[in-house]
Amino acid sequence: QVQLVESGGGLVQAGGSLRLSCAASGRTSSVGTMGWFRQAPGKEREFIAQIIGNSNYTFYADSVKGRFAVSRDSAKNTLYLQMNSLKPEDTAVYYCAAARGIYYYSQTSQYNWWGQGTQVTVSS
Repeated sequence: QVQLVESGGGLVQAGGSLRLSCAASGRTSSVGTMGWFRQAPGKEREFIAQIIGNSNYTFYADSVKGRFAVSRDSAKNTLYLQMNSLKPEDTAVYYCAAARGIYYYSQTSQYNWWGQGTQVTVSS
């Protein structure tokens, strides 16, 4: 089993920045691709960003491209999401996810483990 714990959420003004962290523990050798998703009230959970295995290959949703950056510190088993130029529409619960495979995954069903989520609120 793999456990994921997110941190770093909070309240920020529009235009500000936040960095989310996701610490993985347990059988981390089973983890391949890791990603970030978010879910706003009344909406479905949506893909935000992913990093393929331990590579530098990253992919982003169009809504965050150029503003968010995903990175991974394999030595610390930690995934990060640097969020800049935040907008009120970025307000959501942000989830970290991990998959067994090493491939491009953008669907929630393709990920095997999930964190509990961290709230990000952007005020206008």
